[in-house]
Amino acid sequence: QPHLVESGGGSVQAGGSLRLSCGVSGYPFSDYCMAWFRDVPGKEREGVARIDSRGPRYTDAVKGRFTISRDNAKSTLYLHMNSLKSEDTAMYYCAAEIGGPCVTSIQNPSAADDYPYWGQGTQVTVVS
Repeated sequence: QPHLVESGGGSVQAGGSLRLSCGVSGYPFSDYCMAWFRDVPGKEREGVARIDSRGPRYTDAVKGRFTISRDNAKSTLYLHMNSLKSEDTAMYYCAAEIGGPCVTSIQNPSAADDYPYWGQGTQVTVVS
């Protein structure tokens, strides 16, 4: 099955920036609907951003601060995070949908159900 590996997480001061990467192998990357999600213990999984041929979509909490992009030649998904806040502290996961419509809103609580392939996660911690 497709293999996804996130990287780029770490500890960052509030107001700082990080760029997360997700390398994908095992399937043509151009066929993927790709998304970033984040988990906080005891809370619901939150969709962060999604990208397909129609462009990016963001949850309101990160709109204007985060940018999702993809490099099909490198089979890599990116999440550039600026102006980081304490509320951004979470485990971040990239996820892939193959052959699906990539239509469900990233803010829909059930959005994660559309993505059968997931990376192992990378931790982002925002400190003051």
